[in-house]
This record gives sequence, structure tokens and C-alpha cells, in this order.
Amino acid sequence: MIFTDKKKEIRVMFTTFRDGLQSSFGGKVRFDDFLPALQASAEAGIRHFEFGGGARYQAPLFYLNEDPFETMKKFREAAGPDADLQILTRSVSGVTLTTQSPEGLALQAKLMQQYGTTWDRNFDYMNDVRNLINTGKPIIDSGMHHQVCIALMGLPFESDKVHTAEFYINIGRQILDSGMKIDSICLKDASGTTDPKTIYDTAVGLKKIMPPEMPLWQHTHDTASMAVACYMAGIQGGVDGVDLSVRPMASGTVQPDVRSMNHALKGTGYYLDIDASKMNDIEEILNESMKDYSFNPATTTADARVVGFPMPGGAIGPNVHMMVKAGILHKYSEVLAEFPVVVEAAGAWTSVTPGSQQYWLQAFNNVMYGRWKKIEGGYGRAILGYFGKTPLPSDPEVVKIASEHLGLPVFEGDPLQAAPNNIAPATKALRDNNLPVNDKNIFLVLSAMVPGKKVELNEGIKFLNGKGKIDIPLKKKEEPKAPEIATPVVQIPAGSSTSKCIVEENGRQRTFVVTIEPMDSPGGDSATGAKSGKSQETSSNGGSGKQIFSTFAGTVEVQDILVKVGDKVAKGKTVAIVEAMKAQHDIKSQADGVVSAIHVSIGDEIDSSKPIITI
Repeated sequence: MIFTDKKKEIRVMFTTFRDGLQSSFGGKVRFDDFLPALQASAEAGIRHFEFGGGARYQAPLFYLNEDPFETMKKFREAAGPDADLQILTRSVSGVTLTTQSPEGLALQAKLMQQYGTTWDRNFDYMNDVRNLINTGKPIIDSGMHHQVCIALMGLPFESDKVHTAEFYINIGRQILDSGMKIDSICLKDASGTTDPKTIYDTAVGLKKIMPPEMPLWQHTHDTASMAVACYMAGIQGGVDGVDLSVRPMASGTVQPDVRSMNHALKGTGYYLDIDASKMNDIEEILNESMKDYSFNPATTTADARVVGFPMPGGAIGPNVHMMVKAGILHKYSEVLAEFPVVVEAAGAWTSVTPGSQQYWLQAFNNVMYGRWKKIEGGYGRAILGYFGKTPLPSDPEVVKIASEHLGLPVFEGDPLQAAPNNIAPATKALRDNNLPVNDKNIFLVLSAMVPGKKVELNEGIKFLNGKGKIDIPLKKKEEPKAPEIATPVVQIPAGSSTSKCIVEENGRQRTFVVTIEPMDSPGGDSATGAKSGKSQETSSNGGSGKQIFSTFAGTVEVQDILVKVGDKVAKGKTVAIVEAMKAQHDIKSQADGVVSAIHVSIGDEIDSSKPIITI
């Protein structure tokens, strides 16, 4: 039983307004909607908040039409000048999903400090110590508290070589021996799948080699209902601080509730540095503020299956929301079942962002297209070495397939040196759009740049041009019922009647040929009195047409149109590219023909009812 005769205070970082929002809603919550609860939290005496980085950098920019830096500034004003405000950065990826140049990471650190950050928790999903050292430098130079992470994960397959206490302690030893300035170390288990014994042994081993004044922090999620047990094990092993939240953004895929942890520590000699009795008031305010948001059961309910698919709460939430939007949530269980396959083949990097997204998208591709038939770009670059050294060797056959699909060789160098310096292209994009060129705008653009994505679709450019996307997971409101209208009786002529209907849309003419036949005529339908079959759409030159639609039932964004009117296309040719699940997917022609009409533009959001082209 955990117990200490010498009272020990356990520090708390309050995660409700960053990880809580990310794990519950992919971060897609408007600042003003949680501001009252934030103000109440500050009034309750909480002085250490997680407030930015990760999805709470990207979601405001990508989905809320909000400036992430301005929301950080407002957060600082609400929390007060003395609160510690912490961000989460992803080593070579920073606050993005792709590798960034040293210059880009330096600009990131400068802006984060400028807009109120005092602590930077930096992790590397590969646990590549070289990456942690290189990306720690701009954090240290900015003057922020430098917290280095050791990323944890329970393996979905058997191995005694990685993700053991010895493995984690050795990473800690390498970090400490590097000579880099370290203010604290964090054990970060994004999926909540590490068992309590491994947590305890790791904490004990690290405290033996850490300077006595250096805090050891612990972060986990309650996705598999093990978070409180793991925190108890960590505290017994010497952990000095933990991450906690409050309902309705607590437990499930988020961190445990403050009240649960406070209760678990009763009588042990350990106590939290925040007042758990204040949580009821904060919860009431949150319930009122979040009443219009739709909480998905997949993000609010613990799921023991996660031990077999170590997916972080911060990734389950966004991916569930994206699957719902794309109309493919029925594939969820199949994707989970494929997870162990892609983890083992990759080399067992930890499933924290962007590693979780790479695992997820490759598992998704394997389900949708067949195993290894389509290699997701991030997953492929990761196993080829462009994000760092994988903990275990990747499957050589999958490495070969990835190299062929992506047209890239295996890379063994420094990922930062292979990353493009996007400051100059971002500056050019601002000038081309007649937008102000300054540090913040440059970073808003470069942080949204990904390989193969057109500039006009860059979320930074769209936001600065006043065209930011709004995509908030609100509850659906019932539409008022239309008044019943009596169906008019239509007299059908004795003989068949054929007419043409010409529709002009966005400057294009489409002609429909409609034939109405008597109820008892050959080819007629006795139930409807109309001819069975579909009307034919024709191009303006009179030829018949076949429409090509998105293969996703839900909403996707058009990323590119690869044909133009008059082009000949063959069956199976890719005619357009759409984005779903933060990845690009080909839309192929289902017939031979000539393109007679294009019905969408790049950047349009469409579903399977909206034709993309007609041939």
C-alpha cells in the first residue's frame, strides 16, 4: 500500500483546457465557450495550466477561425500573471504534424514565449535522444522551463527489448548525460497503456540518477481505466507532479478527475496542491458552457481494448470525430484490429502525436485498400527514418514497399537537417496574397504547410484572408417540420411525353431528358406511372454523361482536380484528390470517356451526393 510518514505535496498541472479539449473534441472548442470555467479555475487558486501546443494550436487555426496565439494571450489574461502556462511540443515536429527546420522551431519557441508560455513539455515519439537534444535548444534559449519527456506505451505484442523499465531508464540516463539544461523530466503515457509495475520501476530507477532538486512528472490518460493506479504507482516510486482534469473533460480518454486522485491519496501522507472541493463549481460552469457540444461516447467511455491498440486519448477523440464527418465510423473496429500489425511492422515507436496519427492512418489504409496497398505518407517517412531512429528495426519488406510507394530512400541522418526551411516559402505566400509579413503570420503559414498541399488550401493563408473553416462538434438541432401540403393530382397524357430541361449552374449548362409514360405502357411502372430508370444528364454538346462521386459518404475536402473539360480518361484513372482523416485519397473514374463538366473547385467540402466531374 502506498504510504509515507513524511508528508509530501504532489503538484498538479490542470489539463482541462488543453488535453481535456483535445481528447474530448479534437481541440475544436471556441475560446469564449470555456473562458468562464477558466476564470473560475484561476479564482479557485489553480496556478499551473496546460494551455497550448498540440491540437490546441492547430484546432483554433484549422477549425475555429481563431488565432491560436491570440487565444493564448487571452488565456494568460484570464489565468493571471503568476500562473505557469504550459505547452506541448513534438520534438522535430514542434506543434505541427511534419518535421520542421531548426529555424522554424526557433521561431516557434520565440512566439510561444512571447504569447505567455512559461513551461514547454517536449517529447519525441521515437524516443530518439538526438532529437530531444537538438529540439531542446530553442526552448532553453527562449527562457522557458524545459521539461523533457520519456514517452511510454504498453506494447500490443510481446517484446523484452523496448518499452520496459530498463528501456525507459536508459533513455533518461542518455538525456541526463547529454549535458543539456533540463528543468524537469516527464513520464508521458499518451495512451494510458503502461502497467503500474513498469511505471513504479521506471520512477524508482530515474530518481536514483536524477539530481534531487529536479522534479519528475507523470502524464497518462484514463482510456483503459488504469490512470489512478498508475499515478499511485508513480507517486510511490518518487513522482513529484501529475496531470489531472475535471468532469466533463476528465476520465475516459482524458486525465483522471482531481476528485478521484484526491480521494485515492487519502490517508497515504501524499496530498495534492490544489483544492479538490472547488471542482464541483468548475464542473457546473463547464456543463453549462459545453451544453451545446456533442460528447461522443467513444471519447467519454473507458475502453479496455486500448491495451491492444495503444491509441492516445488525444488522438481517439479527433479521429472519431473525423470518421463521423467522413461517414465511415462503421470501420472503427476494423481499424483498431489492424493496429497491432502496423505497430510491430513500424518498429514500435510510441503512439503519441504524430506517431499515433501515422499508425492510425496506415491501419485505416490497410482496412480500406488492403494491407500495405497504400502507404500513408507520414507512416512511410517514419519507417524510412525521416522522423528519427525507430526503437526496433522496421519490417524490411514494409520498408521496401514504403520506399517504392513514396519514391524515397532510407534515411539515417538528422531529421532536422532533412526538413525543409519553410520560412522563405511562407513569406512568399504572404506577399503573394498581399498579407502582412511578420513573425506570427509567417509561423501561421509555415505550421500549416505539408508536402503536396496547395498554397490556396493552407489553413494559415485561409485564416489570414478571412476564409477560415468553422467545424465545431455541436449537437444537431431538430429542424422544424414543414407543414403538410396536399399532393396535387397530375393528369398524365394518354401517350408518352418527352421534354428537355436545361439547367445553368456556375456558367455551365446541363440538359436533362425526361420521359413520362402512361401507367400501363410498355416499360411503365404500375406503382408510379413513371418510366423505371434514371434520367440522363448530358453535357452542353448533347452527349450523355456519367457522374463521378466521392467514395466517402460523409464530408471531405477537395484537395485537387487532376483533369479538365475535354480530357480523355480511362477507367481507374485518378481524376481528383480529397482529404479525409487528415490524409489524401484518390477518386478514380469508374468508366472510360471524356470529361464534359467539372462541378467542384479546390477547397470545396463535398459528400457522396455531390458529383465531382461528369464524363
